[in-house]
Amino acid sequence: MHRVFPMNSSGKSEVVHDLPPWLRMYKDGTVERLSGYQVCAPGLDSPTGVLSKDVMIVQETGVSARIHRPNAIPQGRKLPLVIYFHGGAYLISSPWDPTYHNSLNKLVAEAKVVLVSVDYRKAPEHPLPVAFDDSWDAVKWAALHVSPGAGLEPWLLDSVDFDKVFLAGDSAGAGIAHQMMIRSRNEKLMMKLAGMILINPYFWGNEPIGAEVTDTLRKALVDKWWAFACPSDKGNDDPFVNPLADGAPPLEHLECAKVLVCVAEKDILRDRGLLFYESLEKSEWKGKAELIDVKGEDHVFHLFNPDCEKATNLFKGLASFMNDQI
Repeated sequence: MHRVFPMNSSGKSEVVHDLPPWLRMYKDGTVERLSGYQVCAPGLDSPTGVLSKDVMIVQETGVSARIHRPNAIPQGRKLPLVIYFHGGAYLISSPWDPTYHNSLNKLVAEAKVVLVSVDYRKAPEHPLPVAFDDSWDAVKWAALHVSPGAGLEPWLLDSVDFDKVFLAGDSAGAGIAHQMMIRSRNEKLMMKLAGMILINPYFWGNEPIGAEVTDTLRKALVDKWWAFACPSDKGNDDPFVNPLADGAPPLEHLECAKVLVCVAEKDILRDRGLLFYESLEKSEWKGKAELIDVKGEDHVFHLFNPDCEKATNLFKGLASFMNDQI
């Protein structure tokens, strides 16, 4: 949210980091978030028939979530579970941001799933890998509900098919979903991770490719965001942001049977998403990779205009991916 900042001797606040359009950081360490700070309440969304509520996952760290589910679920029916990680360059936003709340209601209504939208701690106050650790705590919390008496959330206990669990996210959240899927190889879960959905994934790299070569302005912005969120001597080739970099876990280590990558034509991140998809297809991974390429749209357009025809088609594609038999 907006805050009041101390003034220097000239009467002006000193900005030491300016990262439009996300945030500013001042000399005293205070952070002003310029977007993604809005909140909306959970409850029944009449247009979609989706019900939501907020839950605390880890009291000590504040990791929490908003759960979305269809309001009317036939008795005894079990639905796929989606564990969703929001975007915002690891710097802004939350599950209660209206852009996420509204678009995820539409996805849940279309796909007929239960969705846990995770709130993880943000940089710069909490640099990476804090967001990954928080998100893993949320994944483990969901998995507790497989064992009777271990998990206590009735919406998961009553309505979820734990053989159909998907990790999903957009932008930075897609990067988190990928990290969670990699981590699940070494830290086994009781539930089955059936698939992964990467929407406009925030993958990057030191060597420019595709539009990054000519679109130097936007490339410089993404470079700046990443350096701020994750100071690293590997820069843009840190495996946290470049899954194809030297030292990154091999793609065949992905612990799921299918992956959906969604890209948008005008997105500066499009070429990285395509490269990941193509590399996955060529790797020794035994699963099935699918691609949705939306023409004429930019990064996470579906969040800002969830009622448009292309967003509706994207939600239908995501729903089809989750509900098709593997």
